[in-house]
Amino acid sequence: MPALSSHSPITTISSLFSPSIASLPAENLLLHRSPQCPRVPRIRLRARRSAKTSVQCSGAGKSQIPPPKEEEGSQAREVLFELLKEFGASEEESIQVASNSPSYVASLVEDVLELDSHSLWGSWSVGEDASSLSFKRKVYLMAKSKGDGGLLPFLESIGLKHSSSMIVARYLSTERLPELITKVKFVKEILFSSNSLNELIGRNARRMMMHISVPIDDDIQRTLSFFEKMEANQGGLDKLGYEEASFSFLIESFPKLLLLSLENCLKPLVDFLILIGVPKERVRHILLSFPPIFFYDIEREIKPRMSALEKAGFKYEDIARMLLKYPWILSTSIIENYEKILSFFNEKKVPESSVDLAIKSWPHLLGCTANKMMPIVDQFGDLGVNKKMLGRVISSSPQLLLRKPNEFLEVVSFMEEIGFDGKTTGRILCRCPEIFAASVDTTIRKKVDFLTDFGILRSHISRVIRKYPELLLLDIHNTLLPRMRYLMDIGLSKRDVCSMVCKFSPLLGYSVEVVLEPKLEFLLRTMQKPLKEIVEYPRYFSYSLEKRIKPRFWVLKSRNIDCSLKDMLGKNDEEFAEQYMGIEFGRLLVVPSPAPSDNGS
Repeated sequence: MPALSSHSPITTISSLFSPSIASLPAENLLLHRSPQCPRVPRIRLRARRSAKTSVQCSGAGKSQIPPPKEEEGSQAREVLFELLKEFGASEEESIQVASNSPSYVASLVEDVLELDSHSLWGSWSVGEDASSLSFKRKVYLMAKSKGDGGLLPFLESIGLKHSSSMIVARYLSTERLPELITKVKFVKEILFSSNSLNELIGRNARRMMMHISVPIDDDIQRTLSFFEKMEANQGGLDKLGYEEASFSFLIESFPKLLLLSLENCLKPLVDFLILIGVPKERVRHILLSFPPIFFYDIEREIKPRMSALEKAGFKYEDIARMLLKYPWILSTSIIENYEKILSFFNEKKVPESSVDLAIKSWPHLLGCTANKMMPIVDQFGDLGVNKKMLGRVISSSPQLLLRKPNEFLEVVSFMEEIGFDGKTTGRILCRCPEIFAASVDTTIRKKVDFLTDFGILRSHISRVIRKYPELLLLDIHNTLLPRMRYLMDIGLSKRDVCSMVCKFSPLLGYSVEVVLEPKLEFLLRTMQKPLKEIVEYPRYFSYSLEKRIKPRFWVLKSRNIDCSLKDMLGKNDEEFAEQYMGIEFGRLLVVPSPAPSDNGS
């Protein structure tokens, strides 16, 4: 294939853009049979162009030129259609490219008209009588002279600007058009065939950008440059998973991607990622978030880097999940930082197993330097979190290590506002570290305001949260309010519900269907107890129905003993057996259930 833009006598004429055509969808294009050549589909535009529409030209001395007349543009597209078929594209592919490369078509028309206006066809050796050349023949000769082999119009048709197409085409000068079209179709199919979780791709990319503090290698630098191009456009990184928004930037940032062999590079990479456990529909999450992986040799680069993680104790399935969350783990700078993080936490006497659990669930930690984590770890210590508990905190909520110190202190300050001292706040941090990764304004404060608006006194809030801090993470409309409404629907007053929450706030962590309803039904129908019993002793809902409530009730019933729920359930096995059954039966009944999770029973 001839080199691009080299020996043509019109090299001073630069590329042209036709916004009116470029903005039209494919469905606005009509195909007609040309009367001059019935075999060639005549490509026309449904919408008429405004006479005021202009085509930008970056050539010297030309800031704006009018777009080609409709007839000239239509003939030029017909010529391009035939030429693309000569280069090996199918009829359908040729129509698609010719219909979606308005700037290239406009440049052909303008170059022909410029030679016409200066009567230069005679001096331009074409081996034909210049006076006998038709307009379409001139367009054909002009297109052939460009020597791009159909690459420039094809690159424009897939979304690249003309300036970018010229640069990318130089990389692809040895590529044939049919193979390039096939390659682009495959890449698009892998990256954009699914529209699920598009927002997640962009959100995770932005998170990776935010939390990178290690010295970066060239691969991450190029990825960041790609992300920055995306972020500078409408929709930003949120559009990373959308073809029309990101594909052209991907090719501009990584033009050699289209040089990769389909059979030897692209397909084997996709197959390998699926083999290690990445779902096929989510392979694109990895490739879009870290395009340099396209260029990695599986045997010489990817497998050795995965082996390094294996030696650190991560299984292949762990690595697959980590890749989805943080594809940068395959870059050299990120892998090298793993040992530094281990060394940092080893000095803090944190078990390596806890560090690995943290990295497994939040691999973004690998992009963070120890110095960046130090302020947060120091703040943990200020709240009384000892070395033993530090491991539990970071393995339960590793994202805390990536928080800015001022964000963490906002939560601490709010805890002080509620009435907790540093020691109590530290205990809450150890029990439920996720709270300190939440936003004060959008999450924590809203829960406190909801409770006080419902009727719980401000002076009782600290008691409620201290007994069940997890409620600060429960959803108001989907969890808290439905459970409180259920208690009122069965006949309790709002005051009764507030009293129950103050006495036993874990009550709000129990599922209505799984816990509250069956235990209440047994209380009312079988035990025939009044509702006031659960108002006085809401902890009733914390005990297992099958292992504690029913066995003890049947023991008491068989002995005709009537007692309160607290007396029935609050005693341990020995005390219950001694008082109601005799010592010899003391080991038959079990201890209370632990504090509930959101759906616990």
